[in-house]
Amino acid sequence: MVTIGVPRGSRMFRHALHAVASLREEEVAARVEYLRNTFRWTDAEVGMAISKFPPVLNKSKESLQLRSEFLISEVGLEPVHIAQRSVILGHSLEGRLRPRYYAMKFLKENGLLKRDSSYYTVFKESDMAFKKKFIHPHKEAAPHLEKDYDAACKGEVPTNFRFT
Repeated sequence: MVTIGVPRGSRMFRHALHAVASLREEEVAARVEYLRNTFRWTDAEVGMAISKFPPVLNKSKESLQLRSEFLISEVGLEPVHIAQRSVILGHSLEGRLRPRYYAMKFLKENGLLKRDSSYYTVFKESDMAFKKKFIHPHKEAAPHLEKDYDAACKGEVPTNFRFT
């Protein structure tokens, strides 16, 4: 029997049951193994990630691979950091994660951030809260930023967000 690490009494247990309801035990085991390999997680980290965000078991391999490459290789997050905040794996890569990462990178490289916010905080904010905290305060210094961010959220890559 495969253990996915979600305690029966936790509020996520119902979500975990829903995530595995249509899967055979072998499929759950294969998905757990894929998570372990893709994110370079230990067994404990896989359990932590699933217990915090059970729908990760239903994400496609391609989706998980792209998120792993982006979060680990491009953003530079440690695998354990992702496991502890696995809910970020539920956010759209192209519609939220990349645009916000590029906006924050732009702000950092242009000396517009007073303090370094964690990417978890940046990724979890609602769109309105993100703009209010990170985009609107810089309207004068970067008047194009909101327009570029909105375009990036639609899948376009504005020139100002391109980094070499």
